[in-house]
Amino acid sequence: MVLNSLAGLPAFLVYFCLAAVLTAAYITIYMWITPHDEFALLRANNPAAAISLGFSMVGFALPLTSSIGHSDGVADMVIWGIIALIVQVGVYYAAHIPCSDLSQRIAKGEMAPAIWLGAASVTAGMLNAASMST
Repeated sequence: MVLNSLAGLPAFLVYFCLAAVLTAAYITIYMWITPHDEFALLRANNPAAAISLGFSMVGFALPLTSSIGHSDGVADMVIWGIIALIVQVGVYYAAHIPCSDLSQRIAKGEMAPAIWLGAASVTAGMLNAASMST
């Protein structure tokens, strides 16, 4: 019985490790495109940076989990993971339309723009994940 349960362990490890690599790539790209240094702000106890980065990661992880569950294989999952990454980068730029000084305000620790960006990221991630399941 236990051996049957462990039969899926190699596939789990492949998908989990690839998802971790894609998430690390997303965080790297996200930090590269934002003018503020999220990790420095996190070390300085800036909750706005934690909210915006944290919910952005959730917004990326939602479609990534959908791609794992609905893909036809590892390559398919990676392709959809990259698409999810592109969508989230687009959301970051789209969130600037109503709030052009978004990054500066997050760096100052203002919560409203952080919540706005986080909510936009999660919303896009949910829509992205649902769109992958059809």
